[in-house]
Amino acid sequence: MRIALLGGTGGQGFGLALRFCKAGMDVIIGSRSTERALEAAKNVRTTLGSDIKVEGMLNEEAAKVADVVLLTVPLIGLMPILKAIANDVNGKVVVSTVVPLETEIGGAPRPIRLWSGSVAELVAERLKNSKIVAAFHNISADALNELEKSVECDVIVCSDHEDAKQLIMQLSEKIEGVRAIDGGPLRNSRYVEELTALLIFLDKRYSVKFSGLRFTGIKM
Repeated sequence: MRIALLGGTGGQGFGLALRFCKAGMDVIIGSRSTERALEAAKNVRTTLGSDIKVEGMLNEEAAKVADVVLLTVPLIGLMPILKAIANDVNGKVVVSTVVPLETEIGGAPRPIRLWSGSVAELVAERLKNSKIVAAFHNISADALNELEKSVECDVIVCSDHEDAKQLIMQLSEKIEGVRAIDGGPLRNSRYVEELTALLIFLDKRYSVKFSGLRFTGIKM
């Protein structure tokens, strides 16, 4: 299975690339710039070893050849990417990790309310022939990039496609320390996306690099 991370040169995307490569997955880092994508892939190999399966490509090329596509771009850059990849992801699993946040005066993040309900639901409206999944919203880039540490965080996975949901839950648990939680249908992703603003606030309040979610009482 080849995994493409569109916008994979950013903190979140690059962190996921590192973790999936460390787990032995075949990863493609996508970017608007071929040079940046190739440089990111080179950095992964420098960190993890020359035998790691990682490539760098333009976002559109990565979406075309991958089996699973992860959207790890800021909300402002989402619509152009969806338009560019629409014909190349038919029938594929597309994962939205995008969080709709804006920053208030003073630096406090807050969720942006979307007519669709969530970013993931917006993606589903635009990519009608793909299997849309929402996941990885509440793992910080810092936690992903600190490879010497386990990622102590639950990942809530939402989708209207049960097979796609189970696939991404399995993929999530390739990351050391992660437990995948079945979050139900895609409409529940709106609640998951908004939790990210709270986690960022808690990081600042308690002066920590990253906080994560753990759900008690759930036996897997």
